[in-house]
Amino acid sequence: MKTKKKAKINETKTNISIKETSREEYHRQLITLFLEENHGTSQEWNYYDYYVETGKNGKRVYLHRPAYKNKGMDFEVRVEDYQFRYGKYGNIISSGNRPSHDEIWNDVKAKVDEIPNDSEKLKELITQVYNCEEPNEDMINSCSFTTGLPLDLLLYTIKWLFIEQDMTYWNQSGREMNYNGLMKIWN
Repeated sequence: MKTKKKAKINETKTNISIKETSREEYHRQLITLFLEENHGTSQEWNYYDYYVETGKNGKRVYLHRPAYKNKGMDFEVRVEDYQFRYGKYGNIISSGNRPSHDEIWNDVKAKVDEIPNDSEKLKELITQVYNCEEPNEDMINSCSFTTGLPLDLLLYTIKWLFIEQDMTYWNQSGREMNYNGLMKIWN
C-alpha cells in the first residue's frame, strides 16, 4: 500500500502597516498584498501571518492565511498570546487565539457592565473604527476597563474583524452586520 507524502509547509511571518480611510482602500491594499503570495502545490503549501497592529502591552493582532474555509481572499484575525477558547480537555488549541464575534461582543458587554460611565466612550471608539478612523488615543487612555482584552487590542481586533467581513461579504453587508450586533449592546 502506498502512503501519501506530506506536503512541505512554508510559513511566512511579516510585519505590515495598512492605515487607510475607507473600506475600498483597505480592500484594495489587502487584495494587492494577497496577490503577492506564492501559490501552493500538492507538494508545497504556503501559510502567511501578517502582523498588522501592536497593542501597548506588545501583543499583536495578525491576519492568518489561508483561512479555515479557504474562500480565496479570506483570512483569520488572531491575537498573539491570547486564548479565547480551549480544547475539549482544557488544552491549548491552534485556533484558540482566533476570537469569534460572540467572544468580542461578550468582551464589549463585560466592559459596559464593568464601568457604565465609560461605556459611551467605548461606543464612540467602536464607531470610529467602523468609520475607518483610527481610535482616539486620548479617549482610549481615559477609559479604565480592566476586564477582557486591553482596550486598544480589543479595538484593533474589532477593526480587523470589520475588514475581514468586508473582504468576505464585499457585495453584501460587510462590516455592517458585526457593527449592528455590537451596537445592540447599548440598546
